Amino acid sequence: MLKKLAAFAIVVGGLAVAALPVTAAQPEDTLVLTLKDGDVTIGLRPDLAPKHVEQIRKLVRDGAYDNVAFHRVIDGFMAQTGDVQYGDMEDGFNPRAVGTGGSDLPDLPAEFSNEKFERGVVGMARAQNPNSANSQFFIMFAPAPSLNGDYTVVGKVESGMDLVDKIKKGSNAQNGSVASPDRIVKARIAADN
Repeated sequence: MLKKLAAFAIVVGGLAVAALPVTAAQPEDTLVLTLKDGDVTIGLRPDLAPKHVEQIRKLVRDGAYDNVAFHRVIDGFMAQTGDVQYGDMEDGFNPRAVGTGGSDLPDLPAEFSNEKFERGVVGMARAQNPNSANSQFFIMFAPAPSLNGDYTVVGKVESGMDLVDKIKKGSNAQNGSVASPDRIVKARIAADN
């Protein structure tokens, strides 16, 4: 009888732990994107991609992501942004080149992991070369198993996914490119408040 009670307690305890919410990222690892409808909070994952997260922090702190377009948005797939070279809608926006640029910082070596590309996951965009991620990133609308293990996961949306869902979608006929795109109004690291 005592063994059965102990086993029951372990099962119940395990279920209680499984039901607990995932803890929020520390302020240094929390990216806040202000969009037209409000704030999206992203928990960054330096445990998975330390070099990518450090580069994102630097670009955020330099103001590089402010006013940058969501230039490629595919309904049911993802919203891509972060082209700080050609995507700044206040300074140098180039609709023909947006999506091809990066930043003045060096490209990064891939930091692939076993983390799955599910709804709300944030990954780094890159060219065909796995070591070509720089500043562009994307937020998943839905799972995309084809990306697993081939793109670097840098974080996950903790709150505001409903606002990501409202980002203006592009034309699938044009690979998701968006005419008059929405933008990141402001990007900040929560520790800097």
